Amino acid sequence: MNEQIRNGQTTINVIEKANLIWSIADLIGQGLYKPHEYGKVILPMTVIKRFDDVLKPTKQKVLEAYEKVKHLEVKEGFLERASGYKFYNISPFTFDSLIADSE
Repeated sequence: MNEQIRNGQTTINVIEKANLIWSIADLIGQGLYKPHEYGKVILPMTVIKRFDDVLKPTKQKVLEAYEKVKHLEVKEGFLERASGYKFYNISPFTFDSLIADSE
């Protein structure tokens, strides 16, 4: 396969990312928004989807850790350790549950 490399990205990487964005757009429903509103929705939803995908494997572990330390003044270290990242999500919501509830 012949790939072009431009600024450290291959054509395939760009196409892959574009396909990801459009697949998320299909999930949130293009018909729900007016064309001029669409750009305001797709980027935040793409970021939320990416965070959700990254944190999905440790989501339950983080929620369990939060229940144990929620009364503490400093809880970030416990939750970061549970997630495996310098960020975490203690919300019970997932991307799928947000999409299912349009309100």
